[in-house]
Amino acid sequence: MLKSAGKTKKGRGQRKTAPPIRLIVGSFVLVILLGTLVLILPPSSSKGAFTHPLDALFTATSATCVTGLSVVDTTAHWSTFGQAVILVLIQIGGLGLSTFAIGFSLLVHRRLGIRELALAREASGGDTGEIVPLLKLMLGFTFLCEALGAGLLMLRFVPAYGTKGIWPAVFVAVSAYCNAGFDILGFIPGNSSLTAFAGDPLVSLTISLLIAIGGLGFVVVQNLYRCKLSPTLRRKDRERLNFHTQVCLRGTLILLGAGTLIFFVCEYANTMEDLNIFEKLVASLFQSVNTRTAGFASINIHGMQDVTKAASVGLMFIGGCPGSTAGGVKVTTIAVLAATLLCTIRGKEESTMLGRRFPTSVVFKAMTVVALGAAITLIDAGIIGALNPSIPFIDVLYESASAFGTAGLSASVTPRLEPISRLILCATMFLGRVGPLSFGLSILMRAKKPNGSILPEGRMLIG
Repeated sequence: MLKSAGKTKKGRGQRKTAPPIRLIVGSFVLVILLGTLVLILPPSSSKGAFTHPLDALFTATSATCVTGLSVVDTTAHWSTFGQAVILVLIQIGGLGLSTFAIGFSLLVHRRLGIRELALAREASGGDTGEIVPLLKLMLGFTFLCEALGAGLLMLRFVPAYGTKGIWPAVFVAVSAYCNAGFDILGFIPGNSSLTAFAGDPLVSLTISLLIAIGGLGFVVVQNLYRCKLSPTLRRKDRERLNFHTQVCLRGTLILLGAGTLIFFVCEYANTMEDLNIFEKLVASLFQSVNTRTAGFASINIHGMQDVTKAASVGLMFIGGCPGSTAGGVKVTTIAVLAATLLCTIRGKEESTMLGRRFPTSVVFKAMTVVALGAAITLIDAGIIGALNPSIPFIDVLYESASAFGTAGLSASVTPRLEPISRLILCATMFLGRVGPLSFGLSILMRAKKPNGSILPEGRMLIG
């Protein structure tokens, strides 16, 4: 009895000391399973019938991981209740279950313990001392942006479709801010995603802005508010943005500009041939924003040139910024590697950027994230390509990168895949959302043990 009690006490202690990242990864699994169970039930289907478990699992995974890939038509297959379930999964997946749980604790004026603060820091990417205001900003700013976005979209949808346009406006606004890429505009004749609004500045720019803001990360938004917006409103001197925000903003602008140029040049006389110059610019910007983080499409993805698809694979792989609703290896990761590459070529001993140096541990982490991400994407594409030899490999690679980057854009491959390939994409979406490094740490992380030994330096030639 004493031995059994000791084991129980030890088990409880282990659960209490579980790394926060393990709880976050576990929360995503829990949400996906619950979402799958609800989507299987007849009320979730427009026909009032049971949905195949694999289709429900794929949809729940795609929604919770804010991806946007789907194996069934979101408008035709799911009832309003089913669409609402998907929207809830998108909202929870975008912010994280732990963020909602801790936010509720703050709402009822309950103080956060050390454990909750550590969990919140891991989920949001902020400093422990600023967690409470950051969480409040995350929830308040999110709902404000989604409400404003829905209102702007209603200005176009309601006059065109009457009261039937209200629900799609709300759905698309939340989906866009959370970088999910789901839409329920399939009722528009001949429409595929947002192709009917390819040259519409109100719809395209509203959605693009929501996606871009959601993809910046709450730490960046908080820093922008504190250093630029708040001082301006109070008529005080504006402060300098911190290093993280500067890297995120500059990296985002470079990628948006490069993506816009690529789509404009490569698809000018192809998928955008029926648009005028202004509409082509709007569509190019829209597609550049969506390719990195969300899954809306204003042009025919399947009909794009291979060079455009290849460039899109790179943009989807990079994704958005840390602590955001976006996926991918993140802008800051690529910035660290780019700085390391340039500094190495110039013969510098350290990696530097904007007058700051990166610690060696940060460089190692960036290399690990990119290596794991590339391995997952290529291995998945190889397996799916082998299982589906009739599909061009560039389309398979596009789909795999879209799943890992949780971009959700599809070259019309996903609905044609057999069950095993769909399960592989499910796993890829999950790893892309929680991060391959975070997933590995959640499984392998153990308590640190003191190590007093110092290993000798190993010398070897590189390159």
